[in-house]
Amino acid sequence: MFILEQFTRRRNAPQAMVKRALIILEAAKTQEKNAVLGKLIGIGVNAVGIWRRRWVEKSSTIDIAIKNDCSDKKLEEFVFEILSDKPRPGAPPDFTPEQVTQIVALACIPPKDCGIELSHWTPSALAREAIKRDIVDSISPASVGRFLKEADLKPHLKRYWLKVQVEDLEAFRKNAEPICDVYKQALELHKQGIHVVSTDESPMQALERKSPDLLMKPGKVERHEYEYIRRGTQCLIANFEVATGKVITPTIDFTRKEEDFLVHITKTVATAPKDGWVFVTDNLNIHKSESLVRWVARQCNKEEDLGKKGSRGILKSLETRGDFLSNQEHRIRFLYTPKHCSWLNQIEIWFSILVRRLLKRASFTSVEDLRERVLKFIDYFNETMAKPFKWTYSGKVLKI
Repeated sequence: MFILEQFTRRRNAPQAMVKRALIILEAAKTQEKNAVLGKLIGIGVNAVGIWRRRWVEKSSTIDIAIKNDCSDKKLEEFVFEILSDKPRPGAPPDFTPEQVTQIVALACIPPKDCGIELSHWTPSALAREAIKRDIVDSISPASVGRFLKEADLKPHLKRYWLKVQVEDLEAFRKNAEPICDVYKQALELHKQGIHVVSTDESPMQALERKSPDLLMKPGKVERHEYEYIRRGTQCLIANFEVATGKVITPTIDFTRKEEDFLVHITKTVATAPKDGWVFVTDNLNIHKSESLVRWVARQCNKEEDLGKKGSRGILKSLETRGDFLSNQEHRIRFLYTPKHCSWLNQIEIWFSILVRRLLKRASFTSVEDLRERVLKFIDYFNETMAKPFKWTYSGKVLKI
C-alpha cells in the first residue's frame, strides 16, 4: 500500500485518481462498507464499489512487480493504469496521461524559472510553453484549463502570509508563551474574578455608495455601486474577553492617542473595579505610555518613585515602562505580543469578523452612522454569535 500513499501525496496527481487511491487505502484499513467509505471520501457509493473491485482484479500486477524488485517509477505507472478510466466509446483521447501529468507539473513551476516574465501562469501561456517543450504538438487553453481544474490547481489565485522572523528565540518565547498560557487559563481565571482581555485599535472608514445596492434575485447576486463617497474615519478600540467571547466596553472616536487609550482602559476596568485584569496588546507606544504607568501604579497602590520619562526609573523608556506594566504582581497588568505577531492577539480575529459581516458591504452616510451601526453590530454579536475562540497554539516558533 506504500505506493498508493505516495501517489496520494503527489502534488500533481489528478484529484479524481487521488480519491480512488484513498478508497483503496481506507478499505484496507477499516474494512467499512461502500456507503460509509463514500461519505468519508465524498464519492458515490457505486463508484466506491467499482474501484474496490478494480483494485482486487488488477492488484496482482503490483504484487508481481514488487516481488521482482520493480522500480518505484514502474510501480507508479501500474497504479496510474489501474486507477485510470477505461477507454470509452468514441474518439480516443487527444492527450495521454503522461502528457497531462507533464502539463500539470509545468503549472507548478514559476514562469520566471522558465524564462517567462509573468507573475503567474495562464492557460494560454501554459499551452504555448507545453508546445514549445514538445510535450504536445498542439493544445488549446481550454484543454489546459480543464487539466488544471481536475488537478485542483488555481494559478490565478493567491493568499498573503507572513513568515515569522524570529531574531531572538528566547525573547519570542518569553513574550509568546505567557500569552498562550493565559488564553488557556482564561475560563478558570474568569471564575476567580480575573478578566483576560485582548485589546487593540482598528481604523474604520465611513464609505457611502453613490447609488443604492441592487438586491439579489433568483439567478442574480446582490450588486454594489462601484463609486463611493468618503464621509470620514473613526477609530475603534475594542476588547475581546477571552473567557466569554464577548466584545466589552468598545470605544469609538476620531483619534487613538495616548489619552484615548487610557480613557478606554479606565472605562473597561470601571466595569469591575475590584477584579483583576490582564490586557493582551501589541507594542504600540500608547500601550506603554507614561500616563498609563501612573494610572496603573495608583490602581495597584504602588507608591514608589516612578522616575522621570526619558532619563531614569520606571518611566525612562518604553522597555522599562513595559516591564512595569507586565508585572505579574499587579492586579492590572499587560502582556505584549512579539514583533510581527499580531496574530497572537485574539481581537484581530474578531476585527476580521467585523469587516466581513458589516464593514465590507455596508454603506454609511456619516461617521455618526458608522459609529451607531458598529455598536449595534457588537450588541448583535454578543447576543447571537459570541463564543470563546478555540486556541491551539502553544507559543513555539512556527516552522514552515
